[in-house]
Amino acid sequence: MLKKINDFLAGLPMTIVGGVLLACSFALPRLGVELLVDPAWGTVVISGVPLLYLAVWRVIHNPGISKISSALLITIAMFAAIAIGDLFAAGEVAFIMAIGAILEDRTTNRARKGLRQLIRLAPVRGRRIREGREEMIPAEEICQGDVLRILPGETIPVDGIILNGETSVDQSVMTGESLPVDKGVGEEVFCGTVNCFGAVDITATKVGEDSSLQKLIRMVQEAEKRQAPMQRIADKCASWLVPLALLLAVGAYLGTGNIVTAVTILVVFCPCALVLATPTAIMAAIGQATKHGVIIKSGEALEKMGKADTIAFDKTGTLTCGRLEVSDILSFDKNVSKTELLALAASAESRSEHPLGKAIVAHAREQGLIPAQAGAFRMTAGRGVCAEVSGRRLLCGNEKFLGEHGAGIDNAVRQELELLHAQGKASVLVADGSRCIGVIALSDVVRPEAGQVVSRLHAMGAGTVLLTGDNRRAADYFAAQVGIHRIHAELLPEEKVRCIETLQREGRRVCMSGDGVNDAPALKTADVSVAMGGMGSDIAVEAADIALMGDDISKIPYIKRLSAAAVKTIKASIAMSMTINFAAIVLSLLGLLNPTTGALVHNAGSCFVVLFAALLYDRKDFI
Repeated sequence: MLKKINDFLAGLPMTIVGGVLLACSFALPRLGVELLVDPAWGTVVISGVPLLYLAVWRVIHNPGISKISSALLITIAMFAAIAIGDLFAAGEVAFIMAIGAILEDRTTNRARKGLRQLIRLAPVRGRRIREGREEMIPAEEICQGDVLRILPGETIPVDGIILNGETSVDQSVMTGESLPVDKGVGEEVFCGTVNCFGAVDITATKVGEDSSLQKLIRMVQEAEKRQAPMQRIADKCASWLVPLALLLAVGAYLGTGNIVTAVTILVVFCPCALVLATPTAIMAAIGQATKHGVIIKSGEALEKMGKADTIAFDKTGTLTCGRLEVSDILSFDKNVSKTELLALAASAESRSEHPLGKAIVAHAREQGLIPAQAGAFRMTAGRGVCAEVSGRRLLCGNEKFLGEHGAGIDNAVRQELELLHAQGKASVLVADGSRCIGVIALSDVVRPEAGQVVSRLHAMGAGTVLLTGDNRRAADYFAAQVGIHRIHAELLPEEKVRCIETLQREGRRVCMSGDGVNDAPALKTADVSVAMGGMGSDIAVEAADIALMGDDISKIPYIKRLSAAAVKTIKASIAMSMTINFAAIVLSLLGLLNPTTGALVHNAGSCFVVLFAALLYDRKDFI
């Protein structure tokens, strides 16, 4: 009940009421209006009760020196002002504290939808094979050793090993790989990944809480718990502000014998400007970032981004565009041009559902080629396609597929394939009957700005690391293109987390940038994280501290510069507020200020700090 009352009083509507009452307390007497009860009492109750609750709660629950907080000092000043009958001063310090709390809450509230979305990825049912019969059972009833059948398009409910059948599996949820991975007998499949084509039977190896997806969920939950809320700078200073303020107030009373002077010192020494400086500068910086398509979810993220000295990048969808494009067309038959080879392959693949086939057809259409009608089309999951085009029997697939259909390849072709694989490219061999006539290579596309971003980060003194689930060759090839020299490839989600933890143990402050579900634990584990908001998964966006809504990674250096400017603005605001406070203390000791006029000076200082911090919103020297 007490907490509900406190939350109601601390809300924005009641704080506005408190501000109106405080204004009435100041203005009405000066207009000759006499009131039976000072309206400032309302402000004291509305803004003072939550302040008292916070101060007492911290004294009871916080450990050690953190029991002393800015709330405690302002509470003492509020009661001291009440004791000498200056209700306006009491209400003013409580009201400014309430405004600061609301501003900070607005900058630090985060959505928690990402974890719920991740949990929804967990399959709820599986098709178990027992005594030759299929039965649909809840996923939680699947036991280790059960045989399960996975049909095309279904999500795999547990980790397992393929017993029979061949397929291609979209395992981007676990590894972030841009291509489905061909799987055959004896190979491992993961919970939460999607069977794209052929039906397969698997034997369950890891079920329930031991499955890869459940481990992924637990890692996100644990990383979330490790995220500490941002402390107010005023609270960090409170361990010495409170004793110093009390010492000055007692000294002033003993020196002057005037209790009003002592209370005035307590009022003007309250760290209200400190309380306002941080959230105001943060809100201005967050507003500035929003104008440029960057969503920063908290002040803590903004501050940590400026301190990050290592930027870890995922590859697919972050450094690359996350889409396949034809990169090379190599003809091995002098009578078949590259254009003809592309036209033949596109015709054969025109009915294919495989991403490689679709990319070849799309590229052919972009080149103005219209695929011919394909007959006798047959697709072998994870291998390739066979079709008749204009009386020619065409094969498009991997080396094993061509070999099974009597179309072998020689060493010269094999060397070309090795070279393409070394560049991280996927290859589709094309055969006409028993002759291999060419190969079409496809690759993800590096973002045009990626190299410049890495170069700018290096110039700013930040190191870069590539963390990817893709194979080592692809990782090396793309890293070389953008200028990253530290590479970790073929990583599962937990291995990305371990890489980040290793960097942190080395004393580095790590920013992780990614876009996939598999990046969520790493995004949560890093000191600060950036997600691709346009094409990235909702889970990655929710897990990250910062989202790039236009998928423009050139904004990462911009955020670092903005963060540094915000921190400088906060420090300058604090210095100005402390200067104003100490000047007001001197004036109080000289008897030139009383609690009411001291509160007005104190209020003017707070307003000045707010206006100075707000200038950050319109600065244009970060882009």
